[in-house]
Amino acid sequence: MPIATTDTLATLRIGRNGSLELVDGKQNSVWSTNATVLVSSSSTSSVAAFLSDDGNFVAKDVVKAGQPIWQSFDYPGDTMLPTQRVGYNSKSKYSSFLTAWKSESDPSSGIYTAEEGRATEMPPQVIIRVNRSTPFWRSGPWDKSKFIGVPDMDDRYPYLDISSQGKIKLMYADNGRNWSLYWKALENPCDKYGACGPFGICKASESTICNCMKGFVPKSHQKWSKGDWTGGCVRKTELSCDRQTTKRSVPLQGKQDDNDDRFWKIIGAKVPDYYEYMTSFSAQYMPNECKTRCLNNCSCLAYAYVNNIGCLVWSKDLIDIQEFSMGGVDIYIRVANKELGEGKPIKLIASLTAIGLIIILAAIVFALHRLRSNQKKSVPTSRDTLREYIGEHDSPELLIYDYDTMLTATDNFSITNKLGQGGFGPVYRGILHDGKEIAVKRLSSSSGQGIEGFKNEMMLISNLQHKNLVRMMGCCVKEDEKLLVYEFMPNKSLDTCLFDPMRRGELDWKRRFNIIQGVARGLLYLHHDSYVKVIHRDLKVSNILLDEKMNPKISDFGLARIVEGTWCVENTQKVVGTRGYMSPEYAMGGMFSEKSDAYSFGVLLLEIISSNKNNSFFLYDQQQGFLAHAWNLWNGGRGLELVDEVLGDSYSSSEVLKCVHIGLLCVQDNAADRPTMIDIALMLSSEKDGSQPKRPVFTIQNSSSHPQLHYEHTSSSTNGTIMVIEGR
Repeated sequence: MPIATTDTLATLRIGRNGSLELVDGKQNSVWSTNATVLVSSSSTSSVAAFLSDDGNFVAKDVVKAGQPIWQSFDYPGDTMLPTQRVGYNSKSKYSSFLTAWKSESDPSSGIYTAEEGRATEMPPQVIIRVNRSTPFWRSGPWDKSKFIGVPDMDDRYPYLDISSQGKIKLMYADNGRNWSLYWKALENPCDKYGACGPFGICKASESTICNCMKGFVPKSHQKWSKGDWTGGCVRKTELSCDRQTTKRSVPLQGKQDDNDDRFWKIIGAKVPDYYEYMTSFSAQYMPNECKTRCLNNCSCLAYAYVNNIGCLVWSKDLIDIQEFSMGGVDIYIRVANKELGEGKPIKLIASLTAIGLIIILAAIVFALHRLRSNQKKSVPTSRDTLREYIGEHDSPELLIYDYDTMLTATDNFSITNKLGQGGFGPVYRGILHDGKEIAVKRLSSSSGQGIEGFKNEMMLISNLQHKNLVRMMGCCVKEDEKLLVYEFMPNKSLDTCLFDPMRRGELDWKRRFNIIQGVARGLLYLHHDSYVKVIHRDLKVSNILLDEKMNPKISDFGLARIVEGTWCVENTQKVVGTRGYMSPEYAMGGMFSEKSDAYSFGVLLLEIISSNKNNSFFLYDQQQGFLAHAWNLWNGGRGLELVDEVLGDSYSSSEVLKCVHIGLLCVQDNAADRPTMIDIALMLSSEKDGSQPKRPVFTIQNSSSHPQLHYEHTSSSTNGTIMVIEGR
């Protein structure tokens, strides 16, 4: 239990009855275990207290075979160590839980507790409560290796800490040393319990974080439009179950009636609260039986079959569902047949149907023929014509690889060789016959980059030579396959290290500052020193690759554009980029220039300092995004608080403050207020200071501030979302 005393003469001792007690300078009891024990003699000399290697403070009767009289693990404070457990102890009949401090400097009991969920729940989950009653956050059920609501968690067992603000942190260390932050709860608004209310789904990566489930509408459209989602959603169409007094039985392998309720699938989510565990399942039919039992029970609103757990069902309002970009489980929500568009087909005259189908098929065949013809005209399909095309664009040094060579090098694009997934397709590690390592970018057929993006990246990057730009070695085209071959970067992309709780400690401040300077030099070359001015348009952490010495190289030029003039502003009708990195003028009006790249650089710079993602960071209690948070710290003279805590004190304060200053100047709302890369390079390499930054107002992730924006997702990216943005 948390204990607080300001008496510097306080003493911890073993009392006459064998209890541990804390007394002040006047020998008045401040705290005691209140455990009267039978010791082996008339004195307490047989009782000893010591701190074990696992952090447990134990009082034992050393004569009675070391039997514990009292141990701190049974009465945790705000921290749970790796071998410690909280919850109900059937032997002691005592339920233990973590209690937060009252404040960061006051260790007395605060209002937040972390404890095992309801006694009837199986499997268990962890719930943070306010005043031991109101849910504040929950972990989701335990699947024997991790909590479902903590997708980043694995089977390593770190220690857990709850802060005075009710935020849980998981810490991890190799061999019990060098503890570093592994994961932190309540980092985005979706972490807060019931953020979207009953039958609402929360997704932090979306512009509007809350949406109603399929077949549901907001309970209050007025509140919903103002960003108050806690009222949740209500069902739009009555269920078949609700219209029938009795429900017929559906056989396990039988067919459903056309009017039966159906299930709508939510992929990769934290399951709702108030789940019920179903037992007595046949091993052969577990997933199907879970569905059938739910369908045949009118009180069942949803089900999920979870590996290592089994069948979970819900009969109460579905609340606290969060959809993840990775991890989580699939949940099946009961909806009316009408909501999935699976009602009875409309009967048409057979002849008209046949004629219509023939016309449609003919149109499809014609369209496919035209599309294939255009594709063949747009990009060469043989080595000779490809070599001719490259020669016409003055890139004779670009190698043309045989497709079979690429298959051999990548082991037929084996999943074990996959390095990552970009917005335009996967990237694979390969080894050529001479032993040279390469990275092969395989443009997917559904890629938004397409043929023009392929040619753009191939010809542009092959003519750009700088130590901070990734070097292209060659390309390969065979029918629908389009491959770009790059030098291999052994340390992958920056995001795989910067945002990985287990790896970000590798990035000390010296390396981070070197990466910042290297990216700045690369952009300076693109904007001013290369033979053409190039605007990258998709600068982000996942597009910065790291070589064997952790030096940065800018990559992925599929969206890059060549412009003319010293400060040229170009307009595009199709805004394509990554949420969180796009400048206001580009996101809102399609205007881009070197100042829009500077904006992206500012976001990237602040992310490198803090290891926080701009597109997922949100201080819920202050309704504040990442850029506003950074500016508030800077403006309040607390800029150093932005530094990633894994760095400890091992950083240069002057360099950090300079970088925060530059980052905030780069993310100014008005492009004219942002520095050029020439200015940025000068500030990074000298004592020159820029102007004072203004508070950033524009944030692309706050839909309530910009209700006129419509986001159309076109393809996923490693660190965000490639989007097309159009005005409504």
